[in-house]
Amino acid sequence: HVQLVESGGGSALAGGYVRLSCAASGYTFNTYSWFRQAPGKEREGVAAIDTGDGSTYYLNSVEGRFTISHDNAKNTLYLQMNSLKPEDTAMYYCAAVSFASRGVCLLQPTAYNYWGQGTQVTV
Repeated sequence: HVQLVESGGGSALAGGYVRLSCAASGYTFNTYSWFRQAPGKEREGVAAIDTGDGSTYYLNSVEGRFTISHDNAKNTLYLQMNSLKPEDTAMYYCAAVSFASRGVCLLQPTAYNYWGQGTQVTV
């Protein structure tokens, strides 16, 4: 049974930090991503990682503030969120796919077929 379980959300002050975790079980994926969705807005890709070659990808508005990483031994995905802004407030979801299709944008939700239940971050 494949499962993605997020944790680490909560409230933070502007300028503060939060670290999100996403524990994967039942399968080891190659590509992971973090998405977020604020009320009344579309879900947007925040960061993605290809664990095969270590490539990372970021939404422009979070580049330099957020860092995505993956611990292979723990099969856990992380998102370190620094210098938080009120506009970072959203429900954050992790997503995973065995291997992304060639040429697909890894910050698009259609690239993924497994999703966690989400964790709220409020700034």
